[in-house]
Amino acid sequence: MKNWKTAAIVAVGIVFIVVACVFGVQGSRNKAIGLEESIETSMSDIKVQEKRRIDLLPNLVDTIKQYDKHEAETLQEIVDGRGSTGDIENVTTAITAVAEAYPELKSNENYKQLMTELATTENMIAQYRESYNKQVGTYNRYVKGFPARQFLSWTGYEVLDYQRLDYQAPVDAPTNLFGE
Repeated sequence: MKNWKTAAIVAVGIVFIVVACVFGVQGSRNKAIGLEESIETSMSDIKVQEKRRIDLLPNLVDTIKQYDKHEAETLQEIVDGRGSTGDIENVTTAITAVAEAYPELKSNENYKQLMTELATTENMIAQYRESYNKQVGTYNRYVKGFPARQFLSWTGYEVLDYQRLDYQAPVDAPTNLFGE
């Protein structure tokens, strides 16, 4: 009877140790999976902002170019009207007609908007890259730490490299926006 109790205690102890190990390994894997997902989200955030840059900025530049062209033509018409007749009444009529047709000439506001969008986009990309690096750092600290290191190395988790930011998208700030 005494041997039976000892065997039962040993068996329960072994089962407890096995269950604790299984839960320990699975808990480590679950945390690593969560950290990996955070890294994937950070990489996706960077892609979204780089895509925003690629989509938004050329369209803003084209809009500004067209608006500048329109303003230049409008101002040239005023100058031509002033120069050809020399009559102040005709110039006033031309300016009034232009003002009615195009009440606001404001290229500088478009340039301000472009610069704001450019600065915002570049700042967001920098913030998301910083977030990515922090996520990789958190993951690497966890994967390297004890006891997770032993469990995770058995299941294929390894330290990640910070240089995984190759998205086939330009990582440099746009330059020569007006092609001149």
